[in-house]
Amino acid sequence: MGLTGLFRRRTLPHEAEQAADRSPSKVGKRPQGRAPSRAGARFFDGSRIDRLAADWTTTPAKADVIIRQHQRVLVARAREQARNNDYARAFVRLARTHVAGPRGVLLQAQSRGDDGRLDTHANAAIEDAFALWARRDSCDVAGMKSWRALQAAAVASAVVDGEFMFRMVFGADAGPFGIALQMLDPQRCNPQHDENDLPGGRFIRAGIEFNQYGRPLAYHFADDQGEDAYGYNQSRRDSLRVPASEIIHGFLPEFTGQKRGLPWMATGLFRMRQLAGFEDAAVVNARVGASKMGALQWRDGFGPEYDEDEAMHMPLETQPGEFMFLPAGAELREWAPQFPANEFASFNKAMLRGIAAGFGVLYNNLANDLEGVNFSSIRQGTLDEREWWKELQEWLIESLVQPVFDAWLPRALLGGHIRVKGKALKPERLARYAQVAWQPRRWAWIDPQSDIQAAVAAKNQLLMSPGQIIREQGRDPSDVWREIASDIQEMRDAGIPEEFIKSAVFDKNLQAAVMAETAKQSRPRAGNQEDAADAGNA
Repeated sequence: MGLTGLFRRRTLPHEAEQAADRSPSKVGKRPQGRAPSRAGARFFDGSRIDRLAADWTTTPAKADVIIRQHQRVLVARAREQARNNDYARAFVRLARTHVAGPRGVLLQAQSRGDDGRLDTHANAAIEDAFALWARRDSCDVAGMKSWRALQAAAVASAVVDGEFMFRMVFGADAGPFGIALQMLDPQRCNPQHDENDLPGGRFIRAGIEFNQYGRPLAYHFADDQGEDAYGYNQSRRDSLRVPASEIIHGFLPEFTGQKRGLPWMATGLFRMRQLAGFEDAAVVNARVGASKMGALQWRDGFGPEYDEDEAMHMPLETQPGEFMFLPAGAELREWAPQFPANEFASFNKAMLRGIAAGFGVLYNNLANDLEGVNFSSIRQGTLDEREWWKELQEWLIESLVQPVFDAWLPRALLGGHIRVKGKALKPERLARYAQVAWQPRRWAWIDPQSDIQAAVAAKNQLLMSPGQIIREQGRDPSDVWREIASDIQEMRDAGIPEEFIKSAVFDKNLQAAVMAETAKQSRPRAGNQEDAADAGNA
C-alpha cells in the first residue's frame, strides 16, 4: 500500500449501495437543454443536514415525550429563577398585575325575566352572594386567600410551573356555602408517571388518568405530606386518586395532545441565568477596578522574614484605600480593569429584548427602561402587549373563573344563600341565573383626551355603544347607569336647580342640545298663539 493509500477514505456499505443506484445503468439521462434546479435541490434551508446543523434535531417529539423529559427540570429551574432573578420576578409581577389585576375578574350577572328585561334585583343578589363567598374565609379551604388572591396565585403558578391545579372541596369542611378551593402543587402529580393497558382502555400520562378517548378521569397525587412529597411511588400505593370532576387544571397547550403545561418563562430561562452571571461578573469587576490600593515593599535588611510557604500563599485582597506589604523580591504591576465599558449596556439590552420577546411583554416594561422611547412607539407597543394580556384573561376565565362559578351557583341556590327581599331564589331557575358576563381588568387610556374623543366619535357614528365604552374601562354599564341616576336624584333632593344638574352631568355639547330641545318644546306653537289672541279679543 502506498503512502496515499493510508489516507484514502474507506467506502461504507450504504454509500456503495447509493453509488450503485446512481450508476448510468440505473439513472435515466437528463433531458437535453435543461439544467438542474438549485432551488429545487435546496428547497428549505431549515431542513438541511450538514455540519452547521449537526446538533439540530431532525425527529419530531411527541408532547408526552417533551413533558416526561423536560417538564420537571424546567419547573425546578423556573422556580429558582423566580426566587433569585430580578427579571423573572418582574415577569411574574407583570402577569399577576395584568391578567388577574388588582380586583380579579369581576362577575356581572345577566339573568333576565320573562319579559326579556334584565332582572336587576336577582342579578344584584347573585353578585352580592358571590362577593360574600369570595372572602378568604369562604372560598379558600385553608382560609388564607381571597378569590382575587387565588386568581393571582393561579397566574403566578402558570408563569413558573406552566399550570395550576385546584381541588374543589364540598360539604361541611368547605365553609358556609358548601364549596371551597384547595390550591395544589402541580408537581405532586408526577409528570413522569405513565401507565398503559389499564382495564377499559384507560391509561395514565403525566400522572393523569384518561379514558380511551383522552378525557381525564382522575389525577394521581403524591399522598406524602413530608419532605418526600415529590418522591412519587409509581406503584400507586402512596398516591391519592382524585376524580377529575373535583380538579380544575389549567395550562396553555402548545402541542396537539399536550396533557401538562410548560412554564411560560421556559424559553428565557437559559439566557436569564447566563445574563445574571454576566451582570454579577461585571459588578465584581467594576468593584475591583474602583478599589484603589497601594503596596509597601521593605528595603533590604528591614521588615519581617517570610518563609517560602508564606511568600507563595500570601493573600492579596483589594479593599478601598487599603495598603499591603509585599514580600522581598515581589513587585506590584499596575492592573486597572476597565470593564464594564460602553458595550455593557447595549449587550444587556439586546439580551433582554430577546427574553421579553419570548415572554410576550414589552422590553421597556420587563427591564423598567423607558430611556429613548417616544410616545408613538410606546403606545403601539403597549397596545400590542395589551392584546396578549386580554387573551390570557380569557384563558383564565375559561380555565378557572367560569368552572368555579358553575360549581358554586347550584350549591348557593340550594343552600338559600341568594335572596331577594328576604326570599331565596328558586333553584329550578338555574339556567336563567347562570347567564353571566365576566369583566377582567382594563387599563387607562394612554392619551386620555384623544382616546375619549375617538370613543365619543365612534359612539356618535354608531360604531360603538356606550356600554362597550364603559366595559373597556373595566366597569359594569348597569352599575354606571344606576350611579348616575342615584347622583341626579341626590342632587335634586338637595335642592340643586335643574340647570346646574344638567351642567354637572352633561358635557357642553350635550347640554346645549338638551337646552335647545327643552326651549323648543316650551315655545308655544303659532296656532295656539292665534287662538289665544282671538279669545282675548272676544
